[in-house]
Amino acid sequence: MPEILNIGIIGLGVMGQRMLSRMQGHARLRPVLVWDADPARLAACLQQHPELRAAYSAEALIASPGLHGLYIATPPAAHLHLSHLGFDAGLAVLSEKPLSVDFEATRACIARIQREKLRAAVNFSLASSAGLSALQLAFGAAAHMPLGALQEVQISLAFAAWPRPWQAQAGSWLAERAEGGFTREVLSHFIFALQRVLGPAQVLAAAAQYPADGLSAETGLRAELRAAGVPVRIAAQVGGSVADDNRMLWRASEAELELRDWFTNVTQTRHGELPQPALLQGAGPLAQLDQWAALLDGHSHALPSYAEALAVQETIERLLVPQQRLEKV
Repeated sequence: MPEILNIGIIGLGVMGQRMLSRMQGHARLRPVLVWDADPARLAACLQQHPELRAAYSAEALIASPGLHGLYIATPPAAHLHLSHLGFDAGLAVLSEKPLSVDFEATRACIARIQREKLRAAVNFSLASSAGLSALQLAFGAAAHMPLGALQEVQISLAFAAWPRPWQAQAGSWLAERAEGGFTREVLSHFIFALQRVLGPAQVLAAAAQYPADGLSAETGLRAELRAAGVPVRIAAQVGGSVADDNRMLWRASEAELELRDWFTNVTQTRHGELPQPALLQGAGPLAQLDQWAALLDGHSHALPSYAEALAVQETIERLLVPQQRLEKV
């Protein structure tokens, strides 16, 4: 019988609650300890999940005996600090993104992970999706190009409001440009997929739109990038009637792949043929938990590393520089 792996969760907002629900019933991952800075949120979680125990603090949770892994779902400012505490305690760490906008501190953390051979990963959920596997088979470095040569990638995002209504409990940071915004929170997942398949992306031009208050996060973004010689176009906007739409189109010489709704809906269209849709929902969350168990066991896994997350964040922050101007995309 495989060993049960005890998990501590710090942060019980949207992502913490979502991960907690996903782990219920998993064969090996067992959440046992939780903590949140909001006492009311912590109490509500314990009422809903009476099998859990609450720690007195984040530090106390990490120091508790019997844990195998730590999941960090706090606002970004605490990610690196809590990661180091988790490493000090000998835990495998899965952190939410972004790790930090302090690149030097992130590089120091990555150097420690490599030097000490620590177990660490970042939660880009598309890493375990069937849609990403389809992209890698079609356009990855080892692919035989079954759809022909890749010619262009388009990423489109639309939100009726930011933050989205279901994110209301996440805190004010999500609506502020210092750490939040849809570019870091949503677009980063698609930049991760792009770079996982094609390698590092170069930002050629970008124009982020910001409110005049000097505090709020971006309301629009247009950008041109290039990855592995392939042009990449991004168009994203807050406002309008669409609640939450995300699309990624990969156009090749013989066919197109369009991935929608967090890669759960993939449509392949060969030139001269009718579209062939495939609903891939459900594979990602379970596969992610299995990959997390592999990380905890010290085995190979497909979860994004801290170094890969930093590469994504470097691209994201270049997109958000307000001085760049893009006249035409």
